[in-house]
Amino acid sequence: MKRLEYSRRVFTLGALAGLGVTAACGNGVGSTGASEIDARSDQVLADMYRQYPNTQDLAAKANGILVMPLVTEAGLWLGGAYGRGALRIGGSTVDYYSMTEASAGFQIGGQQYSHVLFFMTEDALNSFRTGPGWAVGGDIEYVISDQGDGAAASTTTALSPVLAAVFNRAGLFAGVSLEGNKYTRIIP
Repeated sequence: MKRLEYSRRVFTLGALAGLGVTAACGNGVGSTGASEIDARSDQVLADMYRQYPNTQDLAAKANGILVMPLVTEAGLWLGGAYGRGALRIGGSTVDYYSMTEASAGFQIGGQQYSHVLFFMTEDALNSFRTGPGWAVGGDIEYVISDQGDGAAASTTTALSPVLAAVFNRAGLFAGVSLEGNKYTRIIP
């Protein structure tokens, strides 16, 4: 009985720590809305194009780009991530989305990062926009997955319907993966 009570306390503390760190990181929750998301998205795209010039070619070929300027992730056994961003088509924002993730397992730490999804086919973009909530699956291909990686579209990535760039990491957390993230349209 004592062991079960201890496990519940550890579980509860882990969940509260993950939520507390995520809420405290200033990732746009309660922000001024659309104008702030657009400004952050502009800055992240400028940073990405400067750090990884080949992403400009990907952006030019993409049917749409989802820019998540700041995603905050935290965990202590249980974890979560949250961020808000803008979907751009032809250089203009057409919708706003939130990204959420819940995870469990051996994990500890917190980090923030930016990520951009390039929708390379019209079908992929339409599937994203018309679904009630879109979850990233195993068919995503990374063109930037960590600082120091180059960004280039090989013949393998050129055939992928969705390409991902994950960059600007800050903090300490064991790994980052977009699998299991859920994207939902929001009104900021």
